Amino acid sequence: MGALTIAVNEWNEKYWHLPIIDVRSPAEYQQAHIPGAVNIPLFNNDERRIVGTAYKQESRENAIKLGLDFYGPKMRPIVEQAEDIAANAGTKQLVVHCWRGGMRSGAISWLLNLYGFKVHTLQGGYKAYRNWVLPLLEQQHPLQVIGGYTGTGKTRLLQQLQSQGEAVIDLEALASHRGSAFGSLGLPPQPSAEQFENNLAQVLAALYRQHHQHTPLRMWVEGESRRIGNINVNHLFYNQLVSAPFTFIDVPFEERLTSIVQEYGQFEPTLLIDGVARISKRLGGLNAKAAIESITQNNIREAFAILLSYYDKYYERSSFEQRPTYTRITCTHTDAAYLAEQLLMHHQHQTDTIHE
Repeated sequence: MGALTIAVNEWNEKYWHLPIIDVRSPAEYQQAHIPGAVNIPLFNNDERRIVGTAYKQESRENAIKLGLDFYGPKMRPIVEQAEDIAANAGTKQLVVHCWRGGMRSGAISWLLNLYGFKVHTLQGGYKAYRNWVLPLLEQQHPLQVIGGYTGTGKTRLLQQLQSQGEAVIDLEALASHRGSAFGSLGLPPQPSAEQFENNLAQVLAALYRQHHQHTPLRMWVEGESRRIGNINVNHLFYNQLVSAPFTFIDVPFEERLTSIVQEYGQFEPTLLIDGVARISKRLGGLNAKAAIESITQNNIREAFAILLSYYDKYYERSSFEQRPTYTRITCTHTDAAYLAEQLLMHHQHQTDTIHE
């Protein structure tokens, strides 16, 4: 029996847990891929270019012959890599895809099937996957947006909610950036915008799969700017962020300042100074100079007091109060368990009031 062809929707519903092998070139994979997919390229970047040129300028037959020359020596290593992947996952089933579900995935699916794997080939390949991602991002989702001044601890709050079984979308984690001038500190490089969309779609799909139908689904997400670091959030998903119910968590300045100093005070002074320099024009010359001098003198708290005042004013200009559904919770400190308790109590009270 040959490899089985599955549509993307079928993969998402039934086969999402299986190891995925992306047989596109390393450059294609690096640009963006299905989250969790492992790259076992049929051709490297140069080989793909050579075969593609032969296909366009000579003939399909010549391109295939060239491809076979490249493919032959790789057959055993491909099988052994697939063996390791399957063994780590505890399965003999694999999902394989290329760009459009053509010759590349067909060749490797044939080989792995011949060896004894149960192979599922993704119909339409990565292109079909992208055609599944974008509509998923753009459909209406039951978002509950959390806001608050810088230093409130919104990321830790999301993590706490998730640990309590709530559905959570952490956009900053998916974008590998905290959204401020210091947002990249201590984090890996940002993914491409396309990869960010794939990551987000994967989280959404998982939340829908995990949802129990007898309870209403709500997805907690932090209110973000349209741009997170170098990534622009999909405009239709972003429109949902700014129109969804919004809860502002109000924590005193000094509490937030303590939280920020604990979070960022560990980084090298030169990195903090670079962050100040990035916003020096918006911060104002005198404030920027004072913040940099404070960092140089190891007075991190004073430096971040200046920065926090700036971010508070910047945040106030966002006019969150004008959102269709806006509520504010006053909290005394930034402990994540405490914030989660206050937030969930507030929303339970709102729900009870509506149903009275």
